[in-house]
Amino acid sequence: MPSSIDLELKGYRLTTAEIFYHLPDYPALLQTFVIQKYDLAPGFPVISDFLTYWENEIEARIHSVRLANVDLIGAGDVRYANGRFTLH
Repeated sequence: MPSSIDLELKGYRLTTAEIFYHLPDYPALLQTFVIQKYDLAPGFPVISDFLTYWENEIEARIHSVRLANVDLIGAGDVRYANGRFTLH
């Protein structure tokens, strides 16, 4: 499995999906499930595959999904630094 740095350099960004769902036994109760994966915006294929799996394999009915993603590394964020650090 590639490291997070490798994925970020390929355009993947840390994506958080908050899934709101109903269980069949408690249809009036809205519950949440949060998952974080590295994914590609704007299509979000990794999260889409997970949601497809959820709909096919899990009995809970999805009410809605809220997505958030962030660029952790950008071109201007990496720089060299000179310094001396002393550890005890």
